[in-house]
Amino acid sequence: MTQPQTAIENKESTEQELLVQREENGVVVVRLNRPQATNALSLSLQAALSQTFQQLSSDDSVRCIVLTGGEKVFAAGGDIKSMDSCGPIDILKRHTERVWAPIEKCPKPIIAAVCGYAFGGGSELAMHCDIIIAGQGASFAQPEIRIGIMPGIGGTQRLVRAVGKFQAMRILLTGKPISADEAYAMGLVSLVCPDDQVIPEALKMAKLIAHMPPLAVEQIKEVVIAGMDASLDAALLMERKANQLLFATQDQKEGMNAFIEKRPAVFKGE
Repeated sequence: MTQPQTAIENKESTEQELLVQREENGVVVVRLNRPQATNALSLSLQAALSQTFQQLSSDDSVRCIVLTGGEKVFAAGGDIKSMDSCGPIDILKRHTERVWAPIEKCPKPIIAAVCGYAFGGGSELAMHCDIIIAGQGASFAQPEIRIGIMPGIGGTQRLVRAVGKFQAMRILLTGKPISADEAYAMGLVSLVCPDDQVIPEALKMAKLIAHMPPLAVEQIKEVVIAGMDASLDAALLMERKANQLLFATQDQKEGMNAFIEKRPAVFKGE
């Protein structure tokens, strides 16, 4: 059964900025909850995300994570008011690479369920995920150039890896939004569906993944990400070694026996 939501609170305002809900079969929904600020990524919300993903990463009962901002907006960027008077050392001391590392390094598959705006830091947050499901009304943008800065949480590097140099340059240098359909066509989005089906579709996919053998899921994610920046020969070597390793698992025996016996497999992550 679905377990009650827990909240990560902003200590200064006691606002529940992040909601965490456990669904059945190891699926966890993490929901940004600053609707009055279009889910802008305040420092406290970023800290809550970091803390939450650190906890979920080490929880063996978690098999797949759905990250969403709800039915209206994913996240409309960083909190500009908190940056307006900052100097370079102030920004350096924020160490965003440490804050976002638990999301980047999370061994669990993460599905971004995107409705509405995913702008700036919101788009970068979605790109930290492994699968992006977007509503037909969703839009993506890196508008930082319009306020005299540039993406600083992977927006230039992850975007060019996802869509290639020429599309990335158009998005980064104009700051103009692209639609969900455009994002899908250029490879930024995995799936586009009606807005009211985004979260149900993400949950459906998460439950499917959660039924898969967890060690195989983890190895696939690790090899895909590590192999992206390696030579083909090195990446193929990693793939072979990971595949060989999985033959030492009980889940491999269970999966193959279940296939032969024509019955559903029950994977335990062992």
